[in-house]
Parts: sequence; C-alpha cells; structure tokens
Amino acid sequence: MRKPRWLAVLAVLASLTFLAAPGETEVRTGGTLATGSAPSQALGENIAFNVYLPSGYDRGTDRHPVLYLLHGRGDTMQAWTRVKTLLDDMIRTRRIPPVIAVMPDAPWSERGSWYTDSRYTGADLPGRPIETALTRDLVAYVDATYRTAPIREARLVGGYSMGGAGALRFALAHQDLFSAAAVLSPAVYTPLPPSDSSARDYGAFGKDGAKFSDEVYKELNYPALLPKLDPDLPVRLFVAVGDDEYANPDPADAHHDLDFESAALYNAARRSPALSAQLRVMDGGHDWTVWEPAFEQAMAELGPGLSVTPPTGLPAPLYGTAGPDWAGGVAAHADGSLTIGYAAGGNAVLTRVGGWTKQLGTAADERLYGVAALPDGGVLAAGYTKGDLDGRHAGNTTDDAFVVNLDAAGAVRWITQFGVPGVADRLYGLAAAPDGGAYVVGYTKGALDGANAGDKDAILARLTPGGEVSWIRQYGGAGEDKAYGVAADASNVYVTGGASAALPSTGQGTTAPGGWLAAFSTDGTRKWAATAGGTASDRLNAVAVTTTGLAVATGGVGGDAYTAAYTSQGKQRWQHTLATTFAGAGAAVVPLPGGEVEVVGYTRGRVSVQAGGADVLTLRLDGKGRQRAAAQLGTARDDGVDAFAEPNLYATATPSGEVAITGLTYGAPKGGDAPGNGDVFLVRTSPVVPR
Repeated sequence: MRKPRWLAVLAVLASLTFLAAPGETEVRTGGTLATGSAPSQALGENIAFNVYLPSGYDRGTDRHPVLYLLHGRGDTMQAWTRVKTLLDDMIRTRRIPPVIAVMPDAPWSERGSWYTDSRYTGADLPGRPIETALTRDLVAYVDATYRTAPIREARLVGGYSMGGAGALRFALAHQDLFSAAAVLSPAVYTPLPPSDSSARDYGAFGKDGAKFSDEVYKELNYPALLPKLDPDLPVRLFVAVGDDEYANPDPADAHHDLDFESAALYNAARRSPALSAQLRVMDGGHDWTVWEPAFEQAMAELGPGLSVTPPTGLPAPLYGTAGPDWAGGVAAHADGSLTIGYAAGGNAVLTRVGGWTKQLGTAADERLYGVAALPDGGVLAAGYTKGDLDGRHAGNTTDDAFVVNLDAAGAVRWITQFGVPGVADRLYGLAAAPDGGAYVVGYTKGALDGANAGDKDAILARLTPGGEVSWIRQYGGAGEDKAYGVAADASNVYVTGGASAALPSTGQGTTAPGGWLAAFSTDGTRKWAATAGGTASDRLNAVAVTTTGLAVATGGVGGDAYTAAYTSQGKQRWQHTLATTFAGAGAAVVPLPGGEVEVVGYTRGRVSVQAGGADVLTLRLDGKGRQRAAAQLGTARDDGVDAFAEPNLYATATPSGEVAITGLTYGAPKGGDAPGNGDVFLVRTSPVVPR
C-alpha cells in the first residue's frame, strides 16, 4: 500500500532536519571528555588528567593546538571540565580553532604544590618535581598520544589561583614550550607572600626542612624571570582578576590583595620586550563567576593566535651594522640580479647582491628612500644628505635631496644634490622615467617652485638621464604635506602622500586631510587629486601602474592597510581594506600579470600565522581589488616598521615572477645573527595563489 503523499513529504522534512554540511553534525554534538594517564620519569608515577577532544576528532586527521589547564589549590582535575560547553561554543562559532585541552591532576603536597619543583624534604609533605613532570613528561606524552603540533605556537597554559601562579611560572620559565598564558586570579605575591598566605604552608617554596624559604620563593617568582626572558620567543599574556578579591585587614599586607598583585604583574609584564600583556578586572571574587568569563575572554584574545604551523621567518643574512640601520629600496635587473639600498652607519649603501657594494656618504648623515633599475644594468637611488655629497655644496648642514646613478659595476656616473639652503629638503620616493631619467618625490620646508604654502610642501621633481633637474613642482596646503611614493607611465606621473590639512585639487576644489593621490602630466602639470581617509594620521605610502593601466596606491587609513585603484582620469575603480585588531599599513605595490598586484606592508594583527610584534604583510589583489590571498612573515620582534611607527619596506617583481622584499627588522633571521639596533632583510617570495 502506498503511503499518502503528505506522509512522504513529512519523512523528507524529518530527514532534512538532521542533514548538515560536512562536519556540522559533529559541531552540534560538541567535543568529548575523557581521562588519561601519562607516565612520568620525574615523579616515578603516572600523571592523571582529563582531556577535551574537539568534535570530530576521532574521525579527523588534522593536528590541533593544546591548552594545558591547571587547577587551584585543593581542587582536582575535574574543576576545569566545566569549560567544555564554552569550548564547544567557541569552536562551533569559529572564535577559536578546534583545540585539545589537557587538565592534569596535581594531588601532590596535599594539593598545594604550586606547580613547582619543591626542595622541601620534610616527611609530612615530601617535595616532588611537579614542574618538571608537567612541562616535560606530560607535554611529551600528549604530543606522542594525540594529534598535536609539537611547537610552542600550538601550546597555551592557563590556570586560576594557584594554577594561575603555575601557568605564569610555566610560560615564563619555559618559553620554548608555551607561546601564550591565561593567568586568572594568580596567587603570586611580590616580593614575598603575606604572613597568612597558604603559599608558605605546603613546601612548594621550601628548602631542606623548612616549608618556606624567602630565597627560593624569590628565585622562582616572576620578578626574577622577567629580566631573563628571550625576546625572540614572545609570550602573549592575559591576566584577569575579580574586583571583589579578599581584602587583607592588615595594612602591612594590603598590597598583597590579588587585584593589587595582578595589576603589579601586568605593569611589570608589559614592560618586557618578550611579553605582550593584557589585564582585565572582572565583576566578582575568587571563584568561577570570574574565572569562567575571564577564560572566555582569554581564549577570544589568545586562541586565534594558536597555530599548528610555525610562523614564516626571515632568511639570513641581514645587512647592516651594530648601529641603527634602515632599508632604502630594492631593484630587480633583467639578468635576475638584485640591488638593495640601505642606510648603515649614517651612510647610504648600495649592494648588488652577491657582487659589489658601494658606500656613499659624508661625515653627516645620509638616508636612502628608493632604488630603481636601469635598462643597462645600472641603478638609480634617491634620498637625502646633511653634507656635501656631490662636492658642490660645501658647508651644507641641513637636509638636501640627492639622486645618484651607478653603472652595472657600481661606479658612480653622476650625483645630483639640490634643495633650499638652511632648510630641510628630503626625498622619500623614486621612479625611473622611460628615457633613463628619474622622477623623485618628498618634501621641502622652503620654496623650490613658488612660495611655500605651509609648514612643509610635497615636491615632485624630474631629472634628465644626465642628472640635471628638469623641473620641480611643489604641492601643499596650510599644513604639513609630504610625498612618499611615485610611479610613471608614458603619459602620467602618480604621486602619493599625506597631509595634515586640506590640499588644493584641480580647479577651485580642495582635498581633505589624510592620504592623497595626485596625477601629473609628464611636464609637471597637475591633473587631479583624490583623498583617502580624513585625518592627519592617514597616508598613502606607495603607488604603481598595473598592466591594465590603473594607478594602484596603498597606505594606512584608520589604522588599517588600505589600497585603492584609479583610472588615468581620476575615477576610482575599487578600494580594499585589510582590517585587523591592531595597526597595519601598505608600504609598496608590485604589479603582476593580468592587472593583479601584490601589496607589501606591515601588520600588528593576525592575518595568517603571527610571528611577533609587527610582521611583514603580503596581500594579493586581483584586477578588481578582490583579495586572493594574505600572509605575514617576520621575526619575534618588529619588522617592516621603525621605532617611530614609520613603515620601512620596499618591493619589486623579479624576471622569474618572484617578489623581492627588503625592509627593516629588529629581530634575528632564521639560521643567522642580527648585528643589532635594526637591520635590513631581503626575502624573495612567490605571490601566494589561494587553494
């Protein structure tokens, strides 16, 4: 007998209720909790633990980051199981990646171990090597048993109260193991615990027959660890505490209240170059009304930065000296060779990689801001000098613009120095002209082309193939105006910059403050101007002409990396913003086949796998401004930006299709050393094609 049609429809609808995209059913069911036992050579016994495995773990092959969650004094490994639902939800909503959470039991010293290697020898609470057992034996067992990634970037340690103190200790003393720590209401005291603290009672900080030793406590506490931290192994620290913590009635110990101590910890940590620290004061006391929401906030901040893939580093060697150095440009030649420019020891240096090095300089300071290849294998470079670089400016002590032309062997063909005597004139950008001459941009505080309109005026200058200044155009308003980037084709010269006040546009109009892009004809006539952003901190740093004839400019707008494309008539075709939680900006644009571009800049946020403070950003956009890929690379310290928050990056395409990037780094390269105080890197990358 056939079923009525309406029953068949209901059956189909019922089946659809349980249908889902691949993996969705598992996400709905949540992860699983299980128990485990890890053998410990240090202890001579097993370490019991609970383990949270994310949904679908038993059917997958992916590796996962691991959280190690330490319970408080007197508690057990069951305490942390209450965060299972929270982890399920954060993974399901993709606020964090799927993680494994290991929750060890710490029954030793009658549950007051403080997670240290105790030196107390009393028979009542014999000291045990708890820190060694958990950081070495347990971690090794977890990596061997579960699908983890045995790298520090994949591990976070967290804890509350005594466990918060343990998590802090583990993260600072074992930077090789942990890249992040969630430190909740940490029972840490400086310089010593108050007289009524249980830290004195269990032998965790004891020595020989004494349950507590001032010397041992100070040795193990964070003030002793902070100066020893390795900045090349950065740790992200999240500290949280309740606003209703126990208030010690003894005035002498009032500064040991945990809200006070947590603030002291945060203020000490944020001054360490190895740590990035955050502090949250929550509503509540010393209990889960604080720890559960604090853990959620900690995971929201730290979880996305966990990665089973190590960050992409910078290659050796670095270029520079033991003093401050800056990148100054990169040029690719038809034979596949590269020339980089940089400032080292106060002088301008040009190096044909694997070949010659030419140093240009005076007893005063020089900086380079642009290197461009010439068809015959030679190079152009531009910057500024405080001395007499060309031999025709004796007595000069203020910044003068200069352009230099070197042949393929590194010999100087000509140097042109120009500027207004007694005031600053700087060049910040360079582009080779089709005839072998140059276009350069920067600023002047003087009058190179009529009266100065304000504090500084942007300038654009044209040099002939022989090095003569053909013309100079000054562009400015009432504020401080600088030009940073320049690009040219057969008909147009495009200039980018920043302005603190409105700039004149064509006709009677003006542009707003912020980043700007202006188009000039090849004789220096301004055609149009456009604004990006609207505040004095917004700026456009670089511009390039694509294979389809668009002028693509990049910079920083509103603290984000911003890129926009314009036609030769000034019509905007597209714009793109790469926004992260922290600051970033574009610094160079490299044209690619088919109208695509590779934008190179810096970011302090997370785009792929974060390496350190500021990372080098690579961003591929198609001919319509759609993002095809984004990545970041760098060291544990700042890369691509200097101590004054100025981007210091250059990039160019090579004949083989690679993108050559040079810039400033304050870190150390993989497999090499850093001279120090800021050095220059060179890396070749292939434009990332999305999967």
